[in-house]
Amino acid sequence: MPPTETQQRPLRGIALKICSVLVFIAMSSAIKAVSDRIPPGEAVFFRSFFAMPVIFVWLAMRHELSTGLRTVNPFGHVWRGLMGTCAMGLGFAGLAFLPLPEVTAIGYAAPLLTVIFAAMFLGEEVRAFRVSAVALGLVGVLIVIWPRLTLIEGADQAGAFGAILVLGGAVFAALAQVFVRKLVNTERTSAIVFWFSMTASVLSLITLPFGWVWPTPFEAFLLVMAGLLGGVGQILLTSSYREADASLIAPFEYASMLFALLIGYFVFAEVPTGTMLAGAALVVTAGILIIWRERQLGLRRARQRKAMTP
Repeated sequence: MPPTETQQRPLRGIALKICSVLVFIAMSSAIKAVSDRIPPGEAVFFRSFFAMPVIFVWLAMRHELSTGLRTVNPFGHVWRGLMGTCAMGLGFAGLAFLPLPEVTAIGYAAPLLTVIFAAMFLGEEVRAFRVSAVALGLVGVLIVIWPRLTLIEGADQAGAFGAILVLGGAVFAALAQVFVRKLVNTERTSAIVFWFSMTASVLSLITLPFGWVWPTPFEAFLLVMAGLLGGVGQILLTSSYREADASLIAPFEYASMLFALLIGYFVFAEVPTGTMLAGAALVVTAGILIIWRERQLGLRRARQRKAMTP
């Protein structure tokens, strides 16, 4: 439920959101560190399975263990889980081929594509402003991936493959968000979080015959940490939206680019290109414009409802 005026603690909400972004980037970094040997399906299993104990503890602390996992739309969770698992697997696969900041920048295409898919599948109205912002963002994504896809002699084929994987992951992530928008009408947030982890854990086992490897102790540590961090990040993210309006919290998602640049440089020795930074800047600008426009429309609708109230 959205917070009431008396319940809102915007600074706390912003802090929780930034912490969640940092935790998710740390999770991606752990996956990237083992991506040269651990198959993406195996990484998805560890990320999903070891997130569930964290979620269980969270639900128990909130006294929601008995009610938080109930569902009236199990097939909705299956479809959301399928889309989300594909998104996660493709994104993890892309980490083996691309720098962390570049994967992060391409991933920003997901909320832009969500606008398109929500109009296509949910009948949401999309006006000229949002269409223009989405177009701007997609141009930014194209700028980021274009050097990878340019068909010239000596082109980085591995990088091109990685860019396609991550972009495909963004498409599935956007589709997953469409299913989440439908699920929130009937399901608790805790149920959506838990059943996604459960579904992704089961679906990832389908990749077992395709080359899972026995991780070294250090690799196992990083994989388990990725799962625990994923669970903690999801809880921090959910908690942030309990503290303040989504329109205030959402723009801080783009702090992930700063964290990705820092971790990429100091941990993986990845130096971003000017082209990548320029494209990422366009994508971030488009995302913020969409969020700002949604806030303006929300305020306008609130004023209209207030004016109509006798």
